[in-house]
Amino acid sequence: MADVSDEDAYKQDGPVAQKIAEVTPYYKFKGIPRFYDIGGFTQRPDIFQLVVDTFVSRYKDKGITSIGGFDARGFVLGPPIALALKLPFFMLRKPGKMPNSISSSSYKVEYGSRDGMCIPRGHPLDKADPSKKSSVVKAGDKVLLIDDLVATGGTLAAGIELVQMMGAEVFECACVVELKMFIDPPPETGLPSRKKSWTEKGIASVPCVPTFRASNGRLPGVMRERFFLGSSLPITSRLTRSVCIVASHASQGVGTG
Repeated sequence: MADVSDEDAYKQDGPVAQKIAEVTPYYKFKGIPRFYDIGGFTQRPDIFQLVVDTFVSRYKDKGITSIGGFDARGFVLGPPIALALKLPFFMLRKPGKMPNSISSSSYKVEYGSRDGMCIPRGHPLDKADPSKKSSVVKAGDKVLLIDDLVATGGTLAAGIELVQMMGAEVFECACVVELKMFIDPPPETGLPSRKKSWTEKGIASVPCVPTFRASNGRLPGVMRERFFLGSSLPITSRLTRSVCIVASHASQGVGTG
């Protein structure tokens, strides 16, 4: 494991952020001006290890009981982090992809809508309520949810909904990239608002405001992504936090955000 201190790992545009951003390209994809491809750093074992070590440094000794990864890039990031922390890992999958599962409500994403997200019921089944409860995520558990990117927040919201349905707590939602344009855009843009949708779902206490941030200024107004490295600012005393770790490397025109 690389020596990743909290100070270095969460420093805006710091050495860790720049190393990750330098090998993370973006492309236009499904109407999104910048779709960030984590395949850039997974092809570099040294940088991929740095990403894992950064998460591990943050989440060790936090009392987390399990880690859930979202379909599909959360399956890439979650397992090595879970192994390093010696924690169970479970998958949150799209409907029809996993047998013996419990589904969330449908939700919208930045390029359309989805029928929901599914969590495994587990084996053996929950004795008290096998149809609606999971033996993988149980009441009182403290769960870390992981994905590569948060945009409209629909996928994260579906995962939070499922974990809370099981009576468990989401300790944090961790991701590499956040798109600023979807946080709370002006109504005239026509863009979906994560703040509005999370308020409607009753999870407005889940913050996605980073402690460290910087914008590269390449795109105007609400179409400008945010690049940052760090943890989010708490909104209430009891909340789920969303943490993103990669800052920009604007001079080379590649990065995450």
